[in-house]
Amino acid sequence: MPADTIAKTNPGRFFEDYAVGDVLAHAVPRTVSGGERALYHALYPARHALYSSDEFARACGLPASPLDDLAAFHVVFGKTVPDVSLNAVANLGYGEGRWRVPVYPGDTLRSVSEVIGVKQNSNGKTGVVWVRTRGMNQRDEVVMDYVRWVMVRKRDTDAAAPDPVVPELAKAVEPASLAIPQGLDFTGYDFALAGEPHRWGDYAIGEQIDHVDGVTVEEAEHMMATRLWQNTAKVHFDVGARPDGTRLIYGGHVISMARALSFNGLANAQMVAGLNAGAHANPCLSGDTIHAWSEVLDKAPTAAPGVGAIRLRLVATKGHAPFDLRGEDGKYRSHVLLDLDYWALMPL
Repeated sequence: MPADTIAKTNPGRFFEDYAVGDVLAHAVPRTVSGGERALYHALYPARHALYSSDEFARACGLPASPLDDLAAFHVVFGKTVPDVSLNAVANLGYGEGRWRVPVYPGDTLRSVSEVIGVKQNSNGKTGVVWVRTRGMNQRDEVVMDYVRWVMVRKRDTDAAAPDPVVPELAKAVEPASLAIPQGLDFTGYDFALAGEPHRWGDYAIGEQIDHVDGVTVEEAEHMMATRLWQNTAKVHFDVGARPDGTRLIYGGHVISMARALSFNGLANAQMVAGLNAGAHANPCLSGDTIHAWSEVLDKAPTAAPGVGAIRLRLVATKGHAPFDLRGEDGKYRSHVLLDLDYWALMPL
């Protein structure tokens, strides 16, 4: 193949291609519609009323039903993959995430990331890259921002290691800094239409909730979801990209499945407002059955009428194994797929 033809393709960035301070303007903005909502609700058992009904959303002070918060996250995240994680070994974690403005059908989203940390691993073959990503709409409003860190392959194992820069991240988003959507008002909230009677005051810090239901992941569904979000990471599509010849389930697929399963017990945790921390503890593969449980970590009032913030740990497991997270060595047990710490908005 002629060299000039090869030069026109994008092999993706490798670890040595990143430097702290780099700003990556990601390609292909996307206008979202009701189609994204329909596909999201087809892929996951998503039933939160605020994202299902325009009339319910209007009764809560919003102009219409927004796109599910995690659907918006997937769109923003997907833009970043060709520049951040095309050659990633693993997506390691998240932090300092905030949903700032709801996304509605007709909005056009784009993403920009800044490299805020790099550190080569001791094996000299990979390194960790930290980026802060902002998703913006057509009015240049930041709809959400978050930090994530990924392990990325080196192109040249003999390349010199950069000076390590490891950013200090907040352990949790302060509840006072959560963005409450303009007009949100839960004082007239309809618990019957929402599906459960449990309100903010009914949950106690330390309480654990087994969400009971499970969903088996199918190869076709996760690949459809990954294409839907325009996530081009090789490990999700190409059986030659992983030594064991399997296609890794996109971590966001696990997040959305677990969040949807949490409806059973947390139907009134309507809006995701903050992402404190998150880890994909073990790989998820086609044929695995995802279950989920939650723990209440904290609660805080907000300035919005009838709205409280609840901090939740959401754990996804392979098979039904509630409340069993780490072994005696402190490491995640092999059945733990996801450990996610987030803030949600709930009626008082």
